[in-house]
Amino acid sequence: MIPISRRSAQVTPFLAMEIMERAKQLEAGGRDILYLCLGEPDFATPDAVVETTVDALQQGATSYTHSLGLPELRNEIAAHYRRRYGVAVAPERILVSSGTSPLMLLLFSLLLEAGDEVILPDPGYACYPNFVEFAGGTPQMLRTREEDGFQPQKEQVEQALTDRSRCLLINSPSNPAGSVLSGAQLQQLTTLPIPIISDEIYHGLTYEGEEHSILEYTDQAFVLGGFSKAYAMTGWRLGFLIAPESCIRPLQTMHQNFMICANHFVQLGGVAALQRCEADVTRMRERYNQRRVRLVERLRELGLGVRFTPQGAFYVLADARHISADSKALALDILEKTGVAVTPGIDFGQGAEGYLRFSYASPLEKIDEALNRIAVYLRERGL
Repeated sequence: MIPISRRSAQVTPFLAMEIMERAKQLEAGGRDILYLCLGEPDFATPDAVVETTVDALQQGATSYTHSLGLPELRNEIAAHYRRRYGVAVAPERILVSSGTSPLMLLLFSLLLEAGDEVILPDPGYACYPNFVEFAGGTPQMLRTREEDGFQPQKEQVEQALTDRSRCLLINSPSNPAGSVLSGAQLQQLTTLPIPIISDEIYHGLTYEGEEHSILEYTDQAFVLGGFSKAYAMTGWRLGFLIAPESCIRPLQTMHQNFMICANHFVQLGGVAALQRCEADVTRMRERYNQRRVRLVERLRELGLGVRFTPQGAFYVLADARHISADSKALALDILEKTGVAVTPGIDFGQGAEGYLRFSYASPLEKIDEALNRIAVYLRERGL
């Protein structure tokens, strides 16, 4: 047997994907499956993006680009932050890559020595701890409160700080809770003595309150953003990192070595998205909001605890601890018996054990049918 590294062996499975893969097996066997487990927009990518990239391919846009990304795309990203948030971001501070996942690997490799700590919200996106550990760091899980939308509060972070704490990661709108940090909360967090990494991948999908970027309050933060969610471009793999000026050159050097550059024609699609697709984002956001309202209402009718109403993204984190304390076993049982795929809360940390995450990136009729099936399931369990 060929030995594998300890680093690779300690990467934990992504349960949302494992549930989806089991659902695909059942579907291949003839089962009718409803997917509420992944953050996968059901909308088609906007026509302007598709048309631009098809034309780009026909025109031969298949070469390497600048390792930071096409200048025209970085200019558009900077213009977007100026229009939306009123902040000036130099295009030279923007690094474009094939999604935010490789950028997280680069960023944690930049910031961490062996054993350095990253404060992560618990619950939070399932892959964050694996990125930190793979880069040699230590995830420092910060248990957050449901009444705060499972978002870290300044006083909690202050109490968690150690001499090895190197940064705080925040996610607003958040996965899995769909909560949004206010401008005042973001401003408070910028007074902490460590830099902030702000995952803003769900920006553009906020339904209540005003959406803020951490860059409104400091230019010494790191921002992760991209096109997957708001522009329905998950499979295009296009993301960006905005970093302080002093950090861009080493990030660029790593990117040159490990990723080279994002796809040329896909970057041109990103330009089209920012220039021509705001109406498409508005239309999708309105539809998501309708689904959000319906899903929260139905879950509460079924007795699943939704004490915090999500404000953004396309997720609801529902308390199912009165049914089972083992969210993975419960999610698998629901899938096998009803054909409805939902994500177990334990995927997002111990703070969400006993919860289930429901995605409303599916049409209303499928959401209604899924919850009808779960209603029957709960009745059969005497609940």
